[in-house]
Amino acid sequence: MGDTRTRTIDAAERRARLGVRHRLAGSARAGSAEEVAGALVALHGTDPASVFLAVGARLAGNDGPVADVERALYEDRSLVRMHGMRHTVFVLPAALAPAVQASTTDPAAARERATLIRHLAAGSDFDAAWLAETERLVLAELAVRGEATGAELGGAVTALRSTYLYGKGTRQEGVQSVASRVLRLLGMEGRIVRGRPQGTWTSSRFRWARPAGPGAGPPSPLDPAAARAELMLRWLRACGPATEADLKWWTGWKVTDVRGALAAVGALPVTLDEGTGFVLPDDLDPVTERATETGPWAALLPALDPTAMGWQARDWYLDPEHRAALYDRSGNIGPTVWWDGRIVGGWAQRPDGEIVHRLLTDVGAAAGHAIGAEAERLAGWVGDVRVTPRFRTPLERELGA
Repeated sequence: MGDTRTRTIDAAERRARLGVRHRLAGSARAGSAEEVAGALVALHGTDPASVFLAVGARLAGNDGPVADVERALYEDRSLVRMHGMRHTVFVLPAALAPAVQASTTDPAAARERATLIRHLAAGSDFDAAWLAETERLVLAELAVRGEATGAELGGAVTALRSTYLYGKGTRQEGVQSVASRVLRLLGMEGRIVRGRPQGTWTSSRFRWARPAGPGAGPPSPLDPAAARAELMLRWLRACGPATEADLKWWTGWKVTDVRGALAAVGALPVTLDEGTGFVLPDDLDPVTERATETGPWAALLPALDPTAMGWQARDWYLDPEHRAALYDRSGNIGPTVWWDGRIVGGWAQRPDGEIVHRLLTDVGAAAGHAIGAEAERLAGWVGDVRVTPRFRTPLERELGA
């Protein structure tokens, strides 16, 4: 990678980069859902509401993101919802989907298929040929219907209503339906996609459809090494500097694949508080708060927001003493309050719709006023919709009670 020059990037500079590149600082806010997703590389899509809340926190103006995100996802198809890094569902730019598919999703899908066939063989009379025929029938049904829920597909394709014995002879033994696993596998392989949900934008009950629009069908295959390099380039542009451990955690790749991608993009080492980090070769110039010309900024970010979940080592923007209040036992972060690049508290929505927050550190009167204004902006566009994170955290539970 060539150590042509090495310099230190301290926590303050990393926070200045974050505010601008993640479109959180006032003058850096975005004009569209596509702009937000491109700046962040990918939005966590496990909890559908988090996508809308993450975009809404970064859009200029007070109109809210719902119509814009729905347009991008379901009409223009400029954003796609798919399995990606760490076996997690993300929403990302359609142009990036082939790189994510080849670098990350394809290997996971191959493991998923092999595991499902193994489970079917152990707990039923079904085999790979039965699975392939079931998939063919599902795809044919969707070609006729256009889109359908899992329940509707189960009603039309008898094989989807089949069951198998999972974990035979173990404490986990139990009868399971094949439907969710077959649909999940087809989705991972890019042969079907999640369409509009049933209900509001907070719903996770999606309709399934065949890929549509330009380049319909599974993403064109790319060389996995080239795909990893493309994803690394995008991620370092948005989130660099980062350590090797950060990169391995975020991508879910092997260490050798991370190092290969770093070499492919010509990443250069820098010194961080956590040790050696990496940036792109054209990203060594200092970034200061004055250089960003944004001033201090406030934000209310949702559970699983990509900024809060962007790095494995988080002490440069999160006080370790606040982790217990803001994370669940699996490491999922809840809704957070930010002031100028640091997490300073958490927020929740009460049953009556009120947006409430609590600061875990003293940020001063001016910061408190700015945070309050962001809470009012959020409440304004959320309106009558109730948002409950899929993964509840201690502070969110307490505030939302």
